[in-house]
Amino acid sequence: MEEFRRAYARLCAAGGAAPQEAVLRRLRELGEAPGRGRLDLAAQSLSLETCGALGRLLPGAAPFAEVALGDCGLSEEGVKLLLHGLCSNTTVKSLDLKGNNLRTMGAEALGKLLRQNKSIRSLILEWNSLGVWEEGFSFFCQGLGANNVLQRLDLRNNQINHHGAGELAMALKRNASLQELDLRWNNIGLLGGRALLNCLHSNKTLRRLELAGNNVPSDILKAVEQALDHNQDRQTILSQTQNRACMLSKEILNLKDEKTKQFLDLMDTIDKQREEIARSGRISAGRVSQLQEALKEQHSIMNSLKAKLQMTEAALALSEQKVHNLGELLSAMKQEQANMVERHFAELQQQKQEGADREGKLFRDLSACSEKNLLLRNQVDELEKKCKVQQDQLFLLKQDLTNATAELKLRAVQAEERLEMEKRRLKQSLEDMESLRLKEVDHMTQHMEASERSLQDRVQRLEAIRIALEEELSQVKAAALTERGHAEEELIKVRNQARLDEQQRLEHLEEKLRLMTESRDEAQNCCLKQKQMVSEAQAKASQLSLHTDGLRRRIEELQQDLNSKEQEKMTEVNKVKVELQEQIGHLQAERTAQEGLREKIAALERELKVLSSNHREALLDKEGEISVLLEKLRMKEAAISRMREEEAQRANLLQNAIMAYVQGSPLRTHSSRK
Repeated sequence: MEEFRRAYARLCAAGGAAPQEAVLRRLRELGEAPGRGRLDLAAQSLSLETCGALGRLLPGAAPFAEVALGDCGLSEEGVKLLLHGLCSNTTVKSLDLKGNNLRTMGAEALGKLLRQNKSIRSLILEWNSLGVWEEGFSFFCQGLGANNVLQRLDLRNNQINHHGAGELAMALKRNASLQELDLRWNNIGLLGGRALLNCLHSNKTLRRLELAGNNVPSDILKAVEQALDHNQDRQTILSQTQNRACMLSKEILNLKDEKTKQFLDLMDTIDKQREEIARSGRISAGRVSQLQEALKEQHSIMNSLKAKLQMTEAALALSEQKVHNLGELLSAMKQEQANMVERHFAELQQQKQEGADREGKLFRDLSACSEKNLLLRNQVDELEKKCKVQQDQLFLLKQDLTNATAELKLRAVQAEERLEMEKRRLKQSLEDMESLRLKEVDHMTQHMEASERSLQDRVQRLEAIRIALEEELSQVKAAALTERGHAEEELIKVRNQARLDEQQRLEHLEEKLRLMTESRDEAQNCCLKQKQMVSEAQAKASQLSLHTDGLRRRIEELQQDLNSKEQEKMTEVNKVKVELQEQIGHLQAERTAQEGLREKIAALERELKVLSSNHREALLDKEGEISVLLEKLRMKEAAISRMREEEAQRANLLQNAIMAYVQGSPLRTHSSRK
């Protein structure tokens, strides 16, 4: 540490600046402390020359493991020099840069540090402004994604918005070492929370993520907590499996050592027996003839011992093979269990997300249908008002016609001769009117038939939709995911058909209103022509007073014709009323159909609730299955331990039997007698 302090003073003098006393004092205190201490320069205003000197001394191995530079008021150039020196440092484990107002250059230098440094485990960046400049923060996030050493990162109060949260999420997908991330008191919001939640599906190492004070909804916070709990459970399971694998490998090595020791002991005993046999052979050279039978017996004993040794070796090989197979089975079962847990969790998260999206779509569709119903009601009210106005106009026309006929009756006595000429004109005009009326009637009947066909088609479509919906509801009970997709498709079809039908209906109503206005205009023109004809008849009545007696009969015939025409007009008016009533009835039927659709939508919502409850039950069942699998793993481990104990007991029994057989052999008794 003394060399570090001297080097700092030398570099400051070479740069033409005096070394800061606070830095020298801290280095002196650090040199007096035992071991690798903590360089604490917090709340010290460091000059640019000091930052440059420290940046040139930090590469390589520094005599401290922690560096605290919080609230030092560092400039952009000073931070860049310090972090450039730390890029190649190999001893510093923790770095604190709290409250230094780091901006674009600082964020880029930090990204370079994270990309190149391989020793820093903890990085504290609280109370800075890294999130204000998006380019610098994106460079910092790229460095974080490339880092595989950092375990703790503190980014509190850095003005990070949802764009910065998206960059962080992309970095976390690539990072495989970060375990703790503190993002409290930023401005992440809903979009940033969703991005971080999505990145947790691919990041399996992050255990702690703080998001308080970011305007993140509670449901996203709960989902983040669940994902972090899942990561913690995964880490614990991995650590447990690693520990168990280590224990199993150690136990297998111990078993191998024990088996080799037993085998060596057996070989030693056999060598000793062979030495005893050789000594006894040398001693009993003169008694060869007497001991030939004994030697033959010993040869047979040796052969039996060799056979037993071969059997024991085969049994040991089988036991080792069994232990190896059991270890492989155990590792495969644990891997399958981890895969099943991850797959179930991913499926559950996807189903929850899809259920939330579909519920939002259904609510939006319900609001749109209610608005359309209100618009249709307003249109029906406007049509009823227009019908009332047309009825009033027809009533006024009837009154005008009655007044005109009365005037004709009073003045017809004076217009007998003139009416003969006018009768022909009237007949011609009446024939034209009759042809026009027949054309209008045909046109109206065609429109009515077309509307009836369209309504029948719509009823059939609605009936088909109802049948399809019933089938889909029956399929929902069998498969929840497929049913939701079918329900959405059917809802889209119903909405499109309803829109098309409403547009067609509005077009038909507008066409009918246009025809009614044209017929009204034509009736008014006829009335004006009749009034003009009456005025002409009044002007010529003085000339026709002589022929009144002969023309009275003709006037009566004309009156009959007028009465018949009035009756026809009344029938036409009644027909129009009946058509309007039928249209009103059709509109009411459509209202009832829309109410039926609302009931179906409500039924679908209830079924969605039932499906959500079923999914929760399925989650509970899967958790039960996971617990059962864990219990099976425990049972298998217990069975493996029992098999190991049984193998050890069998090996002991074989050893004892061999030793007892060797001790009880006649060769041993013969040698003992000698």
